[in-house]
Amino acid sequence: MEESDVKKPVKALLIGGSAGSLQVLFHLLPLLNKTLPFAIIVVLHRRHSADSSLSELLSTKTALPTHEVDDKDVILPGHIYLAPADYHLLIEKGETFSLDYSEKVNFSRPSIDVTFESAAEVYGSSLAALLLSGANEDGTKGLLAVKKTGGITLVQNPETAQMPYMPNYALMHAVIDHVCDIPQMAHFINTLH
Repeated sequence: MEESDVKKPVKALLIGGSAGSLQVLFHLLPLLNKTLPFAIIVVLHRRHSADSSLSELLSTKTALPTHEVDDKDVILPGHIYLAPADYHLLIEKGETFSLDYSEKVNFSRPSIDVTFESAAEVYGSSLAALLLSGANEDGTKGLLAVKKTGGITLVQNPETAQMPYMPNYALMHAVIDHVCDIPQMAHFINTLH
């Protein structure tokens, strides 16, 4: 890990995942500092019938305020935001959220790519993006967009992923700055400023 990457100021950290990623979050969130100076935006593939109890479940793992996103919510530092089921989550220019019900991308709504690409346009080089376990290609195009605008890209070490396809695909098709297991993810996130 290069010192210049660690000291790079970020306004938002994106975390995307699918099958097997929820367990990663359950282990990662308790390791995070209680006062992070940036927002964490989580996009998980979920059943469209899922209720909002997932954000309540995640909130039991961290001291950081955790919310399921509502349309037009303002993005605040030090908060964790969860994309709601069956909506694409977009980041708007004024650092607010927008929910979109357009067609599925990579068979998913919310799509990781949709959120990562819109965030890259807004945050540019002040963005970091982490892709976790999953069984399809969603997230790779988003990581490419983050990298293109100067952001930092990370993937879960496929050897530690319950479903290694998603991080493996990203490693084969995008420029990834860091490949991390859970303790390395926590250290990296806690040292972002």
